[in-house]
Amino acid sequence: MDQVVADNGFHHVELLPAVNDDFDGIIVEMKEPMEPEAFRSQLRSSISLWKLQGKRGVWIKLPITLVNLVETSVQEGFRYHHAEPDYLMLVYWIPETANTLPANATHRVVVGAIVMNDKRELLVVQEKRGRFSGTGVWKIPTGTVDEGEDLFAAVVREVKEETGIDAEFVEILAFRQFHKSFFDKSDLFFVCMMRPLSFDIQKQESEIEAAQWIQFEEYAAQPFTQKHGVAKYTAEICLAKLEGEYVGFSPLPISLPSELELMVSCIDNGIMVHHCTVLSDSEGGAPDWILP
Repeated sequence: MDQVVADNGFHHVELLPAVNDDFDGIIVEMKEPMEPEAFRSQLRSSISLWKLQGKRGVWIKLPITLVNLVETSVQEGFRYHHAEPDYLMLVYWIPETANTLPANATHRVVVGAIVMNDKRELLVVQEKRGRFSGTGVWKIPTGTVDEGEDLFAAVVREVKEETGIDAEFVEILAFRQFHKSFFDKSDLFFVCMMRPLSFDIQKQESEIEAAQWIQFEEYAAQPFTQKHGVAKYTAEICLAKLEGEYVGFSPLPISLPSELELMVSCIDNGIMVHHCTVLSDSEGGAPDWILP
């Protein structure tokens, strides 16, 4: 039980369990069952104290087992921020200034696989569902990157799931940003060059209507490929790659905690060399990419 100071002495009230964040805010992670009115009382007392302390944003994480507290939170001025399968996050801005709480994630990351064998045959699929279902269009394997998953691992997984083909990541050939793609969220779509390690196709029965190796020229000649911007440009980049006229971006593993200068090259109508600095945090975590 926490206590706050009133004008007439010490008045003991229970406050919500909370920790400070790094931006003068508060994080409340509810775990124990509570009646809505008891929650309302503690929430009001807590916000009063946090306002006196100069706190700014308040984050309340409600597990799905405490869904009975959502309505009370909204009635007290909280708004939805994001939801996951097992919890809902709500936010509240205390000061009478512009709300600077970061928005929910704005993008999802999608990968597409260019898997080419030594015969210039491309691994393609026809989907059972979605906008390409029943069209007869051959497309490259695609899929969404899972939370916490490297896109290099995601594209290997998607190829395996859809076609049964083992493949290794080579490089990123191109990427595209597309807005209002998935419930008003934007897409970042990465086209990845892959090297096949097996060749016997075993299609995913639940999602894939057909899968096969076809000549790259056959894929590129499809009316859809010729008319659809992303597919057309992807085919053009693949052709340039096959002719040795294009180099994509390859992953560079970084384990040093200090600053390291790296060079990444890309060829497009001539040689253009791009430099970037990679910074790894002091604890050896994932590096940040800083482009000039």
